[in-house]
Order: sequence, then structure tokens, then C-alpha cells
Amino acid sequence: MDSSPDFTRIVVCDTDTGTVLRQGYAPHPVEGPEGAGRPSDVDPQVWLLSLGEAAGGGLLEGVQAIGVSAQQNALVPLDGQGSTVRPAMTGGDKRAQVAAADLIDAVGGRAAWAQAVGSVPQAAQPVTKLRWLAKNEPDNARRTAMLLQAHDWLVWQLLGRPMRRTTDRGGASGTGYWSAATGAYRPDLVELALGHQAALPDVIGPAEAAGTTPEGLLISAGTGETMAAAFGLGIGLGDAVVSLGASGSVMAVHPEALTDSTGMITSLADATGLHLPVVTTLNAVRALRGTAELLGLPDLESLSELAMKSTPGAHGLVLLPYLEGERTPNLPHTAGTLAGLRRESMKPEHLARAAFEGMLCALADALDVLRGRGVDVRRVFLLGAVAELPAVQAAAPALFGAQIVVPQPADYAALGAARQAAWALGASQGTLDPRTPPAWQGAAAQILDPGDQLPVGQAVRQQYVSVREQTHPGAFMS
Repeated sequence: MDSSPDFTRIVVCDTDTGTVLRQGYAPHPVEGPEGAGRPSDVDPQVWLLSLGEAAGGGLLEGVQAIGVSAQQNALVPLDGQGSTVRPAMTGGDKRAQVAAADLIDAVGGRAAWAQAVGSVPQAAQPVTKLRWLAKNEPDNARRTAMLLQAHDWLVWQLLGRPMRRTTDRGGASGTGYWSAATGAYRPDLVELALGHQAALPDVIGPAEAAGTTPEGLLISAGTGETMAAAFGLGIGLGDAVVSLGASGSVMAVHPEALTDSTGMITSLADATGLHLPVVTTLNAVRALRGTAELLGLPDLESLSELAMKSTPGAHGLVLLPYLEGERTPNLPHTAGTLAGLRRESMKPEHLARAAFEGMLCALADALDVLRGRGVDVRRVFLLGAVAELPAVQAAAPALFGAQIVVPQPADYAALGAARQAAWALGASQGTLDPRTPPAWQGAAAQILDPGDQLPVGQAVRQQYVSVREQTHPGAFMS
């Protein structure tokens, strides 16, 4: 089961092969006034009702184990009786930006946080939401006795609200008060943020079961959507995933936790017992949409078609796509830059090409942050709707300097949750090694190799880096 911010998807899979047998879907009820967008505060019961609707019609008949994936960073504060103190604060919540800065200062800076828990506080993280709660809703903060995230809460509900609450390494590593490097909580950071101690769920191993329902249905540990999607894709050592949303992210499987004093790397744990360092950019597809609007184009397909009329390097036109400020490099108050304007480059097709190359070069910068810390990257999985665009596929292999894998669209987070359930079931029955997940078939995908285009990609990257260094000298220095 995958409970995203907007819907629940369920896939029922064959335990041995991973073949999808049945599927279910239900949207989450829309809260708030029409046109207000998805709210930051959500009653967790919405997730449970959607899950029940998606599982209707006998979908779960014959199922032996359930895994739960859910949106990350959704904080569910509970009182001493297990009731919600207030609606869940979801991952898209931006109210806590000031609270994040307060926490960074309170502990002695970004490097101190990176050393403590492998990440620097951001507005979305649970630890920062706790600080916001203490400052803005002190009565609710005082009533808060237990902290869960979305997948923790759903697992607990499915098990009938037992005394023991659990989470997994992946979910815990994103809280800002658990370290993937040490495998331990930092309750002092919870107290610093909230103003007092609160109970925290037990962190269980990747193949451990959270429990069994009275009907004998095994429930696995659950995990966050990022970790579940990586597990569903079947990525391993040597693989990286570049996710192209409005913002962008680069993550890779690594055997150890990374500590990054600059805060550019968020050191998460994966769903298998390894680690998942992540580097995020604030600008990806939003840079393409802005360019399409500037050129008066109706959609990104049209922008891609126009870009393909240009050539690599866009006749010297370079777009630094820092339109909303940037996080990698850490330039929160900067703006985008368009450089290389000459009479021959001032054509719509060159600007379109520069937008695609700028987006991908910025993500290549993020990938190089991981490579610079010894992360092995031989394949890059490219996710997101724009991964199918010809302009992206033409440029990505050479700019990333690696084989590109474009998986066919699928519910990878739900598949990862199902794979985790199969692993926990097999481990409990003694048919699977708790150290080795079930070997399900990998994602069907399109493979793109850089071939003889690597020198061209290197030249485009150098052109981009030259502009970046002229505009923001030393931006990637510690």
C-alpha cells in the first residue's frame, strides 16, 4: 500500500516473482476551500478512509502480508492516550522555515547538525515542525507525548493500535532526530525542538515484522515513499536515481552513511539495510515550465520539440536555472542567470535547448556532489514524466556521463512496500534470509548509452560550469 499526499495505491503481488496480480486506487478527500490546493494540515483519518476504499471489492483476498509506504515527513503528534493532538503536518508544509533557521543556530550551525543526524534542518522535517509547534501552538506542544510519521501511524492502525509503535530505518532517518550513521535517536534534539521529551517508535530492521493482526496477517515495517520507490525499482550499489519533479533530487545506494558539513547531502537510510544519500535541487521542471511560458508554448512537449531544433551547447547560451533560489549549491536568495547572449544565439530554439541543458547540468552538479564523496555511479535511473521527452533523453546520457535507465511508469513505491512485505513474510517463515530481499524482476525500462557523445557532454558541462563559477565563484566549496 502506498499512501501518497493525494491518493492511495494498492498492488497485490505474487510473493515469489513480484508479478502484479491485482490493483486498487482511491483519491484522498479534498480538504479546505475549492482552489486552495492541498492543505498542509491533514486529518490522518483521511489516509485510513482512502486505504479502506482502495482495498474494497475483495482486493485483499488471499493476501498474507502487507507493507505500507507513505508520504515522508508528515508528523503525526499524539497525546498520552494515542489520539491526535492536531491534524498531521505534511511534508509540503513551508511554515517552519524560520523554525529551521532557529534550530540550526541553536545547535551551532549546519556542520553540527550534519554530524549529529546526517542532515541539516529543513522546513519539511519533523524536527523543524516540532519547533514550529512549540513556538506557535504551545498548548498542543505540551499535550504531545508520542511522535509518529504517516507510515508509522498507518501500520499502527492496521495492527489495532498496539502498545508498541514501530518505524523503519528509512523513515527514522528523515526525522532530524535519528542518525543513520549511529542507528540511534537523539532525544535531546526532540527536547530542544518541542520543549520536552516525547516517546519515539522503535526502529526495526528491514526484514522484521511490525506485528501480526488478530486474523494472522503480517504487517512489515513500512517505509517512506522515497525508500519504497528505490526498493521497488530494484536499485543497488552503483545505481543512482535522478527524480525530475518541479524540484529535483539525486540519490544513490551507498554502503555507509555520509556526513556532509555543507548540508548539501541528506544522509538517509534505505529499505534494505544500506544507505541512501540524497542531494536536492529546488529547480528542475519548474525551469522548463517557466521557459515554455516565456516562449509562449502550450506545454513541455512543444518545448522539447523546439529544443531539438538546436544543437548541444545551444550556440553558447547557458541558463543557470536558480529561479527559486537554490539549495545545491546553497544559494537561497539568488536568481537565475541567462548568459552567452549573442545575435546568433538569440533564437527560441536555443533558449529551449539551454533550459533543458541547464536543468540537467544542475542535476549533474548534484550527482557530482555524491561522486565527490566516493559514491559509485554506473547507472542513472531517470524518473518523472519529462524523462520521456526527446530533449531530455538526447542530452542526459552525455551530461550525466553514465548509462541512463528510463523505467516504464509503474507504482514503484507500492511495489517496494509489497516487496518488503514478501521479505518479512519469508523471513518469518524461514524461507528467506533476513539479510537478502526477494529477487523480484526489475523494472521494465528503456536504456540510453552515452556512446561517442561523452566529449560533447563534457564540453556542454564545462560551458555551464564556467558560467556558474563566474556568477557564483566557489559555490561548491565547503
